Amino acid sequence: MKLGVAFGAHTHPFETLLELVRHAEALGFDLAWVDGDVSMMRRPEVLDGWTVTTALLARSERIAIASLRLPHHWNAARLAQAAATAHRLFGERFRFVCSAGAQPVDRRFGLDWGGPAERVARLDETLEALRALWRGEPVTHQGRFVQLDGARIQATPPGGRLRIEIAGRGRRLLEVVAAHADGWDVNWPPIRARVEQAAAWLAEACARRGRDPASISRSLWIFTRLDRDPEDPALEREFRSGNPWFEEVSSEELREGLVAGDAARCTRRVIEIHQALDIDLPILDLTGLGASASRRTLEAFAPLAQRR
Repeated sequence: MKLGVAFGAHTHPFETLLELVRHAEALGFDLAWVDGDVSMMRRPEVLDGWTVTTALLARSERIAIASLRLPHHWNAARLAQAAATAHRLFGERFRFVCSAGAQPVDRRFGLDWGGPAERVARLDETLEALRALWRGEPVTHQGRFVQLDGARIQATPPGGRLRIEIAGRGRRLLEVVAAHADGWDVNWPPIRARVEQAAAWLAEACARRGRDPASISRSLWIFTRLDRDPEDPALEREFRSGNPWFEEVSSEELREGLVAGDAARCTRRVIEIHQALDIDLPILDLTGLGASASRRTLEAFAPLAQRR
């Protein structure tokens, strides 16, 4: 069974993060998610997500590394070139994941910002330009968000394409998933009704394009706390602290979406989510968890990560 792990919210200094990623790699995990494009956060140390991603790829051997790219942080041609370069150096271990962004504080860095519809449109236009650039074409594009005048990148990825994964859950963003994505990072907790509704919207969007939604793989983050009482109300507070964008999810719903308990219970629940929600890559969400607790969780799930 493929299994990933997420170390998010700038919880760890780089040295600890590197040790955790290497430990996950040694235990058989397929992928490690780390922090992506951000501007300002209230953390002791906020490192640039692209730099950290490439540093981890350079200092690991097998595990894939994913972090989130947000188009308003990038010029489209530079993003295409940077991603093609990372793929040239690290192959399929480099995972290109993107979304529309949800942090208005980015405006303080002088980054363009708009409403949800504008950010989704920017993502759509950027991905269209990236696909053309990766094919090696000279690209001239005078759009609302992307302006290129005969831009071209070298070298291009094998076959002229990179795998694109998109994180999202709203109808507009799922239209972009249907149009461009090879993988969908399901941006919900593992709450069956929420995930199934989003999957239905994606299926509708795929049908309009004559595309089989089964051709798009699925990953999903699972908030996991080993050796914690599943009834502990502090679990919900911890989840909401790290995931303020899920405010519409009720406490009752969230009980279904949090995984806690001993190793056997947690492992069983992750397998159930993997099967019931048709998830190709479950990702243990250890956001905010300290280093020692993260190591224990990795070790408890190692048998599952090693199951093939």
